[in-house]
Amino acid sequence: MSGVLAVGETMAALRTAAPLRLGGPARLSVAGSESNVAIGLARLGHETHWLGAVGADQPGELVLRTLRAEGVGLRYARTAPGAPTGFIAFDRAAHDTTRVSYHRTGSAGSTLTAAETAAAVTSCAPELVHLTGITPALSATARAATLAAARTARAAGARVTLDVNYRARLWSRDEAAAVLRELLPWVHTVFASEDELDLLTPAADPVPDLLARGAAEVVVTAGAAGAHAHTPDGSRSLAALPVTVADSIGAGDAFVAGYLSAALDGLPTEDRLARGVTAGAFCVGGHGDWESLPTRADLALLARGGGTALR
Repeated sequence: MSGVLAVGETMAALRTAAPLRLGGPARLSVAGSESNVAIGLARLGHETHWLGAVGADQPGELVLRTLRAEGVGLRYARTAPGAPTGFIAFDRAAHDTTRVSYHRTGSAGSTLTAAETAAAVTSCAPELVHLTGITPALSATARAATLAAARTARAAGARVTLDVNYRARLWSRDEAAAVLRELLPWVHTVFASEDELDLLTPAADPVPDLLARGAAEVVVTAGAAGAHAHTPDGSRSLAALPVTVADSIGAGDAFVAGYLSAALDGLPTEDRLARGVTAGAFCVGGHGDWESLPTRADLALLARGGGTALR
């Protein structure tokens, strides 16, 4: 078994530095939590594949071209005739507040099916399958596809990782809790923020409960405060690196990519956290979901200190 299979929707992404209603210059790119992680892992030297669907349109071509250029395998990607590529807009609502608008109802990404995810996992035979709580919120078929991917991967001996990534504009907390709790029996590593843990369990002390129910790792992200990794052997914490934040969008995905990279390298929890917060620091230093993610050679650069000139 080798490599990583990331399952989810990637959209065309539009970004403006002012409220979108005012018009003006915009930057076009792509965005998707799962593909952000795939790009992050590819840049860190890991074999990665993306399983998803795009429309037979120019935004879909942009998604595929971008992932291909970043070294992400597209063997399990497909085009869905008759369904458009999803679209997301980021604009600056006020000061440092970013507003997100989704246009993904009926999108190609929502047409994923259980049959194709199960077949892809079987064919790919990955070491790790990465899922988020976004994909099952897209449609009933995408929900079944996520469950099928988790079940098939676990049955084949692959690690399944789940980033909760709750999106209130896609579904209610009650809907999310019902589906995410159904996924848990097949999940090896959980990533969640403190306010997402109740979606996974009603227990008053959620982390011990999740570990008791079979999760091998529960990683709780805390933004500028860093992250906490909990395993049956104990807990470890690491603060975020002190860097100037240009754009926080994508920082969570960057952390997940760094953490999983170190896990794939067989490193201990402390080193997983360190690579995760380092990748997150790179991400927030630039604009975009994935554009500033580091390569393996970049990882040591932040230790040189701010203002360093490499000559």
